[in-house]
Amino acid sequence: MNKVILMGRLTRDPEVRYTQTSNTLVATFALAVNRRFVRQGEERQADFINIVAWGKQGEFCSKYFKKGQQVGVIGRIQTRNWDDDKGQKHYVTEVVAEEAYFADSKREAGEGSANFENTFGAEALGGNSEFEVTANDDLPF
Repeated sequence: MNKVILMGRLTRDPEVRYTQTSNTLVATFALAVNRRFVRQGEERQADFINIVAWGKQGEFCSKYFKKGQQVGVIGRIQTRNWDDDKGQKHYVTEVVAEEAYFADSKREAGEGSANFENTFGAEALGGNSEFEVTANDDLPF
C-alpha cells in the first residue's frame, strides 16, 4: 500500500507546465510539513516535500493555492531517476497528489478560500468542507 497524508504550508506558488506529448497540465509545489516532536531548547523542524498534481487536480492547485497557505494533500510516493547531459545520475522522491484540500481556518485564509467554497460548495473541495485545522490542533499525523 502506498498512501501519504500531509498537511503543511506551501513554500511557493504552484508552478504549472504542460507535457510535450499529450499537453497535460502538471502543477508542482513544495509543502513545509512540521515534524511532530521538538527537542527541548530547539526550534521546531520541518520537512520540505515536493508535490506533483496532474490534470484537473493540478489545475485546482495552481488556481487556488498560494504561497504560505496551509493545505492538506493525500496521495502516493513516487520515485524517479534520470541521467543528465553530463552523465550524472539524479534521484527524486515526490508525492503525487490524488486529493488536495484547503486546511487554513476561514479566519486565517481570508477572502480566497471562503469565496471559493461559497461559490462552488463542498464538492469543489473534494466533498469535505469541514477540513479546518487551527494552529492549536494536535494532529495524529
